[in-house]
Amino acid sequence: MRAVIQRVSAASVVVGSQTVASVGEGLLVLLGVANGDADRDAEWLAEKVAGLRIFEDEAGKLNLSVQEIRGSVLVVSQFTLLADCRRGRRPSFTDAAPPPEADRLYQVFASALRRTGLPVATGVFQAHMEVHLVNDGPVTVMLDTRER
Repeated sequence: MRAVIQRVSAASVVVGSQTVASVGEGLLVLLGVANGDADRDAEWLAEKVAGLRIFEDEAGKLNLSVQEIRGSVLVVSQFTLLADCRRGRRPSFTDAAPPPEADRLYQVFASALRRTGLPVATGVFQAHMEVHLVNDGPVTVMLDTRER
């Protein structure tokens, strides 16, 4: 699994003309599920995201997690994070998990985040989404379960 995590002051997902999910202060997680990913990857990644210390403390140091600031998380599935652009000009997505498995693990990830006590909103799997965000900092980090 590959995740791009952005610290946000607000984020939302619009499908068509309807806002389907939104959060205030917290995190936006763009999540790509790869072939071979398993439940344990989703659970490890959820724990890692919940505990990432990327919010500032009173001294201005990145020392607090989204749990500690009582923030929320918006999770958006994004298979394009698995793009292989090494050859040619058209990305290959053969590393991305098939949609049924990707959706299942996307849900496992969101559920694991919820079990940490965080409020979690999600986008709509396989929908064309507009993701709106106010990146706070900006702070953006990437995690990949295959690099742990």
